[in-house]
Order: sequence, then C-alpha cells, then structure tokens
Amino acid sequence: MHLEGSCHCGKVRFRCEAYAPVPFQYCYCSICRKTAGGSGSAINLGARADTLEVEGRGHLGVYQARIRDDGGGCRVSSGHRHFCTGCGSALWLFDPEWPGLVHPHASAIDTPLPPAPERVHMLLDSKPDWVVVPDGPDETRLDGFPDESLEDWHRRHGLLDG
Repeated sequence: MHLEGSCHCGKVRFRCEAYAPVPFQYCYCSICRKTAGGSGSAINLGARADTLEVEGRGHLGVYQARIRDDGGGCRVSSGHRHFCTGCGSALWLFDPEWPGLVHPHASAIDTPLPPAPERVHMLLDSKPDWVVVPDGPDETRLDGFPDESLEDWHRRHGLLDG
C-alpha cells in the first residue's frame, strides 16, 4: 500500500510502500509514549526502507533512546527515531539492524489506513495508571512483546501486501 505522511507543520513530507499497513499494534513503552505522545501508545507500520522518499530532510531530527536496565546501566538503542525539528512530530523509526525496513508512525500518515480486525496492546508493564486500555474479544493485552511480528500478524489476517 502506498503511504503518504507528514509532520504537523508541513515542513517534512514522506512517502513509502507499506507491506504491513494496518495499524493494530499499540505500544505503551516509555520511549513510544514520551517521544510520540498521544494516549500513552504509539502505532508503527511496516514499510520497505528502499521506497522511503522524503521532502524537507533539513528539518529532520533523529533520536536514539537511552535504555536503562535493572542494574542501573544504560545503552543506546540502535533505532533511529525521526521527527520534525519544527513541530516535534514523530514520523518514523529506522533501525540499521534491519536495513530493509522502516516503521512509519500511523499518527503521521495522511493516507487513509484500513481498520484493524483486532488490536494488540503491548508492553503494558510500562503503561501509566491513568491510561485505560480497551478490553474485549478483539483486544490482545500483553505485558511484554508479542511473539508474532507485524508481517506474521498481517499474514494471519490475509492482509499482507506482496
């Protein structure tokens, strides 16, 4: 699916081809919550990195999160979180460990996205108490990461493009 996205102020616009375009996976980790804002979650889509085209690259910032461990240590994430330096909009994540992929934030996409037949709420062990997570037959709730990838979820639902 062809996706077009932008930041809030319009200084950055991008487009890419998504193989996994259905926004179903809500992440409540502190990195996603604090860098993408919203109701305590961020939703990443799956796209092919070689199709990413960007206008306004001069307005891009990149953040690599610091991840603390239980022993008090800290490491820098390999994920590069791209955002607009003009308005702060979170746009996409690229991780050189998976150079063929880019993960646009659903919140930055201007193209209408298909509704998800079910939603996965992950890393709920990081969720603040004030965030209410839906509960029901089409809502999967996980304290950690799911075993199923974005690609596998789309394949299971017959939604995989390509």
